[in-house]
Amino acid sequence: MGDIVEDEASFYSNAQDYWKDIPPTVDGMLGGYGSISSIDINGSKAFLQKFLGDGEGKTGSGCALDCGAGIGRITKRLLLPLFKTVDLVDVTQEFLDKAKTYLGDDGKRVGNYFCCGLQDFVPESGRYDVIWIQWVIGHLTDDHLIDFLRRCQKALRPNGLIVIKDNVSYEGVIPDEEDSSVCRDLNIVCSLVSKAGLRIVHQEQQKNFPKELYQVHTLAIR
Repeated sequence: MGDIVEDEASFYSNAQDYWKDIPPTVDGMLGGYGSISSIDINGSKAFLQKFLGDGEGKTGSGCALDCGAGIGRITKRLLLPLFKTVDLVDVTQEFLDKAKTYLGDDGKRVGNYFCCGLQDFVPESGRYDVIWIQWVIGHLTDDHLIDFLRRCQKALRPNGLIVIKDNVSYEGVIPDEEDSSVCRDLNIVCSLVSKAGLRIVHQEQQKNFPKELYQVHTLAIR
């Protein structure tokens, strides 16, 4: 990120401190915009179902990884209905503890709860059909994002897919002091994917979000 993140250690520790104070609710996970959850999930489901299935080149439905999973909102409503097993990774233990009750009976199909920042997380090699990374890449420096995507690629099964769904700025990189994150424009995100040795096979903008929010784009990456 060049000079945007001057102090990497505090960039991560400040983010951790921010999330420790957020209530473990859907509204908390969505920064007070809990009302957009269904629109978000429906858009994600339509996107993902383009790739899943049994045909040539289709992505399997064995195991998915939810990155920056929080209390498991995406696991519960998007991933568990489509995959046999889901793993969750999040930096905040309280959120993962809450996920165990929030997921209810569906939680029996959760494989692992990993409490770890993505900059340090090494997913198991060849385990996942889909790695879903939503609203969390802004908490990684450029170099850490590139490295994490490379590790994700090694963690995919044949025809596996990495999906990034995130806010994009209109131009450049916009820091958010409050939660210690950054918002990058689409060209920058695409260039980081490319630097990781990966390519974007499909890309869509999420529709019907409130006008005051950043645009949200979903990228399918192989």
